[in-house]
Amino acid sequence: MSTHGFQEGGGRKPGGADGRAAASPTVSVVICVYTEDRWEDILAAVASVRGQSLPALETLLVVDHNQPLLERLTREYKETEGVRVLANAGPRGLSAGRNTGIAASSGEIIAFLDDDAVAERDWLRHFAAGYEDPRVMAVGGRTMPIWASGRRPVWFPEEFDWVVGCTYKGLPPGRVRVRNVLGGNASFRRTAFNAAGGFATGIGRDGDKRPLGCEETELCIRLSRARPDAILLIDDRAVIHHRVPAGRERFRYFRTRTYAEGLSKALVARSVGAAKGLESERRYTTRVLPAGVARGLRDAVLARPGGAGRAGAIVAGVAAAAGGYVLGSVRARRGGATFSVAEIGGSTDGEGAGV
Repeated sequence: MSTHGFQEGGGRKPGGADGRAAASPTVSVVICVYTEDRWEDILAAVASVRGQSLPALETLLVVDHNQPLLERLTREYKETEGVRVLANAGPRGLSAGRNTGIAASSGEIIAFLDDDAVAERDWLRHFAAGYEDPRVMAVGGRTMPIWASGRRPVWFPEEFDWVVGCTYKGLPPGRVRVRNVLGGNASFRRTAFNAAGGFATGIGRDGDKRPLGCEETELCIRLSRARPDAILLIDDRAVIHHRVPAGRERFRYFRTRTYAEGLSKALVARSVGAAKGLESERRYTTRVLPAGVARGLRDAVLARPGGAGRAGAIVAGVAAAAGGYVLGSVRARRGGATFSVAEIGGSTDGEGAGV
């Protein structure tokens, strides 16, 4: 992921002309949900938002085409102030669910939290602080894994924590400028969606189907093109803890997810061009991953647990992603893979500019 030097506030003094602290922007939180299997996780996610040191203006639970879950959540939060339950107004999938939440929200900032994650108490406060500079259009945070087995599998490389939706080794620490934020722990200024449109449908996750991704990458690149002055940040103090189920601790899922990432990256690159679509990935594959392989091999030589497995997993992950990218590129050239961008505030049915 590309980074650049960034001074907090862009050199501006905080507050207004009289030196008083500026009021924090209002924040709407969108949590997209799709299965009753995550019932307890959903309740925990909402509770973590309601316990924020900077209170959210509202929490929007967007249910993805699951009527029993919609009705159950509606009953659960019927008397809870500040929590609204909505049905996804677009096609099935995470992107359309997010677009539904954006269109229904009222906050100046819209934050997104995964349905199987909990946010630390100052999560929204750190997000809001990033918007003191009016050029900042998005702020992401740090996502930490909660392994179902109680600990990281010894073979699982930290460089591939994005496979399980978490912050991976290789991202710079602190508050830094980036090409794109990571969707499960991110926030956007409302005007970002006015400028660039919403999340593209046909590219992101759809329930338990093949775990595609990159919808936030495509949006952020599109936003940077629509607003060349836009600044996108990651602040690693904005922390959430993300549950990793047992099935995602297995190598089979690792291989499937890395392959799917290649498919998604090909679609993004086809839309925005390989130079921009793979800008961050070049540094990652040429610098971060070789260093990870070297550490794994060193640990293997020193007889440390999992060293050879981590090195092998990195190589296998790169190969799977490359295979997915090649196949995805062929499909994209043949017109077999498309996605569309919804206009926020207008239609949320996934119809918009064809890409």
